[in-house]
Amino acid sequence: MKYDVLVVGAGFAGLVVAERLATRFNLRSLVVEKRQHLGGNAYDRYDQHGVLIHPYGPHYFRTNSKRIVDYLNQFTEWKPVAYEIKSYTEDRYWSFPINLNTFEEMLGRPSSTEEMEAWLAANRQEYDNPQNSEEVILNQVGTELYERFFKGYTLKQWKRHPKELDASVCGRIPIRTNRDNRYLEASFQALPKAGYSRLFENLFAACGNQSKALLNTDYREVMDSIDYDYLVYTGPIDAFFNHCHGPLPYRSLRFEYENFDANALKERESISGKTGFWQPTMQVNYPNEGEFTRIVEIKHATGQACTNSTIVREYPDDYEPGKEPYYPIPAPDSALRYLKYKELADHTPNTSFIGRLATYRYYNMDQVIGMALNEAEKIAAKLK
Repeated sequence: MKYDVLVVGAGFAGLVVAERLATRFNLRSLVVEKRQHLGGNAYDRYDQHGVLIHPYGPHYFRTNSKRIVDYLNQFTEWKPVAYEIKSYTEDRYWSFPINLNTFEEMLGRPSSTEEMEAWLAANRQEYDNPQNSEEVILNQVGTELYERFFKGYTLKQWKRHPKELDASVCGRIPIRTNRDNRYLEASFQALPKAGYSRLFENLFAACGNQSKALLNTDYREVMDSIDYDYLVYTGPIDAFFNHCHGPLPYRSLRFEYENFDANALKERESISGKTGFWQPTMQVNYPNEGEFTRIVEIKHATGQACTNSTIVREYPDDYEPGKEPYYPIPAPDSALRYLKYKELADHTPNTSFIGRLATYRYYNMDQVIGMALNEAEKIAAKLK
């Protein structure tokens, strides 16, 4: 069968492009996905205990874009969520991101925004133009809070010192002097009401007969036998070019699951502070203790009505062939190597590189969706 577009990858980037090309421009796509499911890393599923989990790490949808929300409204209803996390270090839970509650926990007494602002002004280290993640946090909160909440977590997550990483890595975490405990600040924060996998199923179903999916398939094994005019690639850009400039560095992840029944959760109530939960919030960071960086109990966010709960310990891992490349490493050396691949991509005809791995940049889900919507317009203009 003749296809207008071959789409490599069935995550948000690939499926949004396929849907737009089908429903708006009447173009036929073949989506090829190496995994056995749609959705990429945002895929969710029920585990063997009946608990809805995010098997590739938590995906907290948020955006300030009405355009993105309006687009996704076609495929899902929403469950509004105010995502909250804590940090566990020095044998206690702390409010996080850093805010007035955190400051009071540090002092051991009530305080005020004015006192916190004065303390930060006295303790911060001034950098007119912070150049890396260490400088950006020292510039905001000083050494004590940097070492308590950021340094150890960053070393574990990236296996690099914060001074070796772009300022954006730690700079994306807000610092507040009020009592706002929300993890994120976007105007729209929610999860798909029936789960991400249902959203992806609806998204692909909207393509109708204009699109087909090949799951559990390596695109390299089939592309020479497919008749298509244009390629959309969402995988690792260095792999596309056979690592001709050397492999780009990534970080991978390893997940450890543990389920607790109602009786076990009852014994945890003095710690979680809630009935039916193992920990007090959906995510707890571990900046110093243990090899894992965080424990996620996504039931806090999904609101699933079940008596048991599953937690997931997340361990950063070295990337090597056979493992998933979860995170491009945002550092000067990797950026320089990526530019060599970008130059090749820019001169590859009839091909679009979109998404986190294909552009070697840490994007949020809404940013990837916006990129895909824009790219679909450009592709259609070239093919029509």
